[in-house]
Amino acid sequence: MGKVLKKKKILILAASSDIGIEVVKKFLKNNWEVLAHYNINKKKLTSIKNKNLRLFKLDLSNPKVVNKFLDKNIKVLEKIDSFVSLTGFLKLKSYEKFSTNDFYLHLNVNYLANQFFIRRLLKNMKQRRWGRILTCSSVGTKFGGSKNTFLYSLSKHMNEFFPSIFKDISKFNILTNCIQIGVTDTKIHQKDKKKNLRKRAELIPIKRTAKPDEIAEYIYYINSEKNTYINLQKVNISGGE
Repeated sequence: MGKVLKKKKILILAASSDIGIEVVKKFLKNNWEVLAHYNINKKKLTSIKNKNLRLFKLDLSNPKVVNKFLDKNIKVLEKIDSFVSLTGFLKLKSYEKFSTNDFYLHLNVNYLANQFFIRRLLKNMKQRRWGRILTCSSVGTKFGGSKNTFLYSLSKHMNEFFPSIFKDISKFNILTNCIQIGVTDTKIHQKDKKKNLRKRAELIPIKRTAKPDEIAEYIYYINSEKNTYINLQKVNISGGE
């Protein structure tokens, strides 16, 4: 009999988001084991019936809570081959009115939590000499965000920065990237009641917003075995913006 190949395992932060759900489905379809994170809404995740799917609840806004979770789940985390963060906390606040608490909420959820997870995963990825790490930014970072999304865009922009250690771990076949996601037809855009997605789409050269499953296709490619050479790149997926 031939050698049985071990299933690869991916951990997805914010898997309950519109894009996250499609990413979960994509990896499950390709026979990966998926560890999917949510905080409040898990309805769509629980509707996915698959033996290779495991869910976990975690509030990413408190660094102490995040690190406590990481300490308690060392054995689970050491088996993770691929990591994707789709965190996207958004509280509409103008530049003139945001508070210190608003700043740290965005920073903790959209950036710091990612780094805490990545640091814990690297040791075992190095031992296996294989790993894929992907964080997500937003096309809004190119324009400074909109009037009320400065904090969101700033915290997402931080994911575009690659610490020098990410170059060092490349020799272990650990590829690290960030995707800059364009305007996608997701519920996060419904938070701003003044936003007209149809008019917003006219600013995009391709003249339409992205679909969540389109973004999921790119994420699967970059963070699966298909990607063998894309590394330390900010990949813009925004229809030309």
